[in-house]
Amino acid sequence: MSEIPKIDLEKTKSDIVEFIKSKVSEANSDGIAIGLSGGIDSTLVAYLACEAVGPDRVFGIVMPSSTTPTEDKIHGIQIAQHLGIDYKEIAIDSILNEFLSVTQLDNDNLAIGNLKARIRMSTLYYYANFKNYLVIGTGNKSEILIGYFTKHGDGACDMEPIGDLYKSEVFKLSESLNISEEILNKPPRAGLWENQTDEDEIGMSYALLDEILYLYTEKDMKNTEIAQKLDISIDDVDMIIAKVIRSEHKSKVPESPEKTIL
Repeated sequence: MSEIPKIDLEKTKSDIVEFIKSKVSEANSDGIAIGLSGGIDSTLVAYLACEAVGPDRVFGIVMPSSTTPTEDKIHGIQIAQHLGIDYKEIAIDSILNEFLSVTQLDNDNLAIGNLKARIRMSTLYYYANFKNYLVIGTGNKSEILIGYFTKHGDGACDMEPIGDLYKSEVFKLSESLNISEEILNKPPRAGLWENQTDEDEIGMSYALLDEILYLYTEKDMKNTEIAQKLDISIDDVDMIIAKVIRSEHKSKVPESPEKTIL
């Protein structure tokens, strides 16, 4: 049985929709730009954005690279068509290759993967600026807490509407909105390099990750208590807590030293 309390799905959905509406209104923005990866997070946010401001004020961009699974690109396009939003497909390989050609550094999966995320962010903001739209984020609480996002890449946005939902809660809310089984049942993945999946990279399932994060961040339990409570290895708990501590800087505004007043 999960240690995480059940959320009120209807109230949560309503609150997120109102949150999106208010952010767009406060910024005097004309709408929302969203990157459509074909995954569960961006799909859920696209659904909620359309309910908040209407599909005519949501613009989606599908940005595949050579390592993007074909079905993810197809799903991104299908989501846009299903919701009736204007969208554009922009393959990012030519931009990526030009950057790599100019810098001439040795290939590194992580660095190139982060570069892809930053290219996508720049593309989103270019269109958002042109249209007077806000860029809507698609990060969930599980990924934000452990820093499983690219700083100034997919972590860069004007609002993060599902940022307080654990990944398991993202799935529950998505199910309640009747989001496609194809998308619900796909392994979560960023497609930043060949055969990449989120859970392989994190080192455990999202279900277990969420339990550890909840007990550590919301119940203030110690490592040993969490391991005993969940009947798992202390090493697994230590690994996740280390990720949380190590990545705190990714969610903060860059710091500055204080000036001295005469």
